[in-house]
Amino acid sequence: MITGKNYIGNSISAKGSITFKTFNPLLNAENDPIFYEASNNELEDAITIASNAFKIYRKTSGKQKALFLNTIADEILALDDLLIKTYCSETGLPEGRAKGERGRTIGQLRNFASLVHKGSWVEASIDSADPERTPAPKPDLRKMLIPLGPIVVFGASNFPLAYSTAGGDTAAALAAGCPVIVKSHPMHAGTGELVASAIIKAAEKTGMPNGIFSNLNSSGIQVGLDLVQHSKIKAVGFTGSIKAGRALFDLAAQREEPIPVFAEMGSVNPVIILPEALQRNGKSLSKTYAASITLGTGQFCTNPGLILGVKSEELSAFIQDLGKEILQIHPSVMLHPNIIGAYEANKAEAISQPNLEVVTQYNGEVQPNFAKQMITTVEGKAFLKNTRLYQEVFGPFSMVIQCENIHQLEEIISSLEGQLTGTIIAETNEIEIHSKIIATLQNRVGRIIYNGVPTGVEVSPSMVHGGPYPSSTDSRFTAVGINSIKRWVRPFSFQDWPNHLLPDELKNENPLQILRTVNGSQSSESI
Repeated sequence: MITGKNYIGNSISAKGSITFKTFNPLLNAENDPIFYEASNNELEDAITIASNAFKIYRKTSGKQKALFLNTIADEILALDDLLIKTYCSETGLPEGRAKGERGRTIGQLRNFASLVHKGSWVEASIDSADPERTPAPKPDLRKMLIPLGPIVVFGASNFPLAYSTAGGDTAAALAAGCPVIVKSHPMHAGTGELVASAIIKAAEKTGMPNGIFSNLNSSGIQVGLDLVQHSKIKAVGFTGSIKAGRALFDLAAQREEPIPVFAEMGSVNPVIILPEALQRNGKSLSKTYAASITLGTGQFCTNPGLILGVKSEELSAFIQDLGKEILQIHPSVMLHPNIIGAYEANKAEAISQPNLEVVTQYNGEVQPNFAKQMITTVEGKAFLKNTRLYQEVFGPFSMVIQCENIHQLEEIISSLEGQLTGTIIAETNEIEIHSKIIATLQNRVGRIIYNGVPTGVEVSPSMVHGGPYPSSTDSRFTAVGINSIKRWVRPFSFQDWPNHLLPDELKNENPLQILRTVNGSQSSESI
């Protein structure tokens, strides 16, 4: 049941005077539930109990945290059709997408549960004392990762489950030992409340401290701003636009105690098609990329917004074929009138730029909130002179850049802002010939795809979902996979500490039997 209220720890509350509703873009109508924006008092209460919960939760064992995370997964599954129907009513997305994203969310939670149950993720390191060392004795030093404190997570508009209430940021922070306050996304507040109820049920069933999780509603930006500025908040997770992510980053940096903001933001995900591969596979590539550009109505952060190739008859044919193929795909609904409004505005601004040619646009009749896909093209020289063309158009839009030669292609790659992904379409021998292009692209992205499409982000330990700014605010970290836990921890050392007072992870006898670095060697043995 959806109440429209905020979860302040284990209690529901509706003290605020501002209300709002979610919207069904497929029906082009508001949904029935009324949601109450969190008041200042509710926000303060959520932060206070999160701070108190941290004192307990930071000491919770890996096995207890694993049970909590697995129970969250179980409780989300128990929501069954209610969650799926609410998700669909707030996004316009099909049931298959909802179930797929739910599966991804469950998988993330269980992956983190496995990680913390095993325990070696804390990177325990021991350097034994040597009192006989000269000219100065060597102290006993023991290091491990410890949680930062209460974390604020902002729900993402385009992934109501996998990047929102119990998504990757929340799962990683809870696994690390940090309480979480979610600033629920107003476009899917009902989905957020249902998932929040599952987390609270799991917390109660597994004996977690009250305040380990809260879910705050907000139709505007003030609740989010107040959370980021609060002195008891120690880090922020965000998925969304460059403008919003940068604003939060700047706000956090201006605090008396600056805190990290791990924001995954905009990306145009350049695709480089080298000449021999284009000559051999141009026709099939046009079909493949038409599907990738329109997948999910282009509302993926890894949507291929730029395609680069060297001028040739084959590139001209590819551009025309891509235009034809994209018209064979029927338009689909975007997540919200605000999102399609932004898409149309950004698309209009892009095509108003000099020297940009519209190859094709779907011009048939569509329902409200359905996006008309578009393919454009521009000469490499014109692209280099106009930085507006570098910006993301969030939706089913892509631009083909016709480069004069390989050198200009390399120059364009080098001029791009940081990106989440880059893709190379090439024959094997072309990779060897154009190794400089690969090196240049590697310097601009977090992940390179070979002969594939960038859409789709596998949840695995080897995934990097991040990249140089502005694709993310810290390219040293990933927002996907178990290694994303490292955003919510810091290294901490004990020097010459009595063994019985050390955390179990660092005790001589290694009671948890985790893998540790002992005097430079990996071992799970006691010392």
